Amino acid sequence: MSGTSTLVQTDRLTRVRARLADAGVDALLLTRAQNITYVSGFAGSAGAAVVTPGAAYLVVDFRYIEQAALQAPRFSRVKAGGPLLDAAGALLAQLGPRRIGIEAEALPVGAFRRLEAAVGPSEVVLVEGLDHIRWLKDTAEVAALGRAAAIADAAFTAVLPMIRPGAVERDIAVELEYRLRRAGSERLPFDLIVASGPRSALPHGVASERIIGRGEFVTVDFGAVIGGYHSDCTRTVVTAPATDRHREVYELVRSAQAAALAGLRPGMTGREADALARTPITQAGYGEAFGHSLGHGVGLQIHEGPTLSPREEAVLAPGAVVTVEPGVYLPDWGGVRIEDLVVVTDAGCEVLTRLPKGFYEVET
Repeated sequence: MSGTSTLVQTDRLTRVRARLADAGVDALLLTRAQNITYVSGFAGSAGAAVVTPGAAYLVVDFRYIEQAALQAPRFSRVKAGGPLLDAAGALLAQLGPRRIGIEAEALPVGAFRRLEAAVGPSEVVLVEGLDHIRWLKDTAEVAALGRAAAIADAAFTAVLPMIRPGAVERDIAVELEYRLRRAGSERLPFDLIVASGPRSALPHGVASERIIGRGEFVTVDFGAVIGGYHSDCTRTVVTAPATDRHREVYELVRSAQAAALAGLRPGMTGREADALARTPITQAGYGEAFGHSLGHGVGLQIHEGPTLSPREEAVLAPGAVVTVEPGVYLPDWGGVRIEDLVVVTDAGCEVLTRLPKGFYEVET
């Protein structure tokens, strides 16, 4: 995030101040790392931000004073000599706002009580949904997400020849991690999933010592991180000899994903988007085998809002970046998931993932 322009950060600060006004608070304390990075550009591992209608402060310890100056030039730096929350509380007590908002989902109860004691008689109030400010991505964010997706695409393409009967799941994951990091990924966005045979029916089947056999699905879930922004992709292949059942299940998931990509558009709810893929899978008799949501938002966190879920009533808008990842998982046999990263546009959606999705049978 160090390359984020001052103009972009000014716009984000304006958005946060609008939430401050909506919540009826005079100051806002941010402690969630992703929200701090989003509004300020600071990407250190420890910090707190205080935003008021006319000022913005970044509370950091000695390790990050210079980094904060480089990454968050619009924020005044406050050096903490002890716990960050205590320093932030002392700053707020000095500023003397009547009502202080905090992220409702971030502070543990003990920290909340300590903050209350530090800032009294100011009132500390919970502000719901502050993470929503990150749901709609600007052009710089979409560009970073696109670069992360491209790195992941190239890494998987390089590793694909390793997926063969006799290969070990963990060996594939290690090589994939190497390729991702060598191409520029800052870290892994999550534990890489390489799951073969019956293990491919585990939606989060991280790589094991299992040896891939013949006639098995192999599901690989992976991503990259660029500028703090994550990508997320899944592809499933089958080792020869493929059966009619392999082809049937794969084609069902592929066609369900294609229907979702074709129908996804701004103005629909996350629940309606989920139904685009869930309905054909259910009609084919596999509804119980699709147990997770169709997708989730991706950005500074690998899982954020909005979600494409049967329970999501939030409305999608241009700029939302989400995964589209239907799956069918059949215990003791195998499973298929196909996942792309997409950005919602005025006309529908743009797919950032470029990997092919045709039925791929690995010949021995």
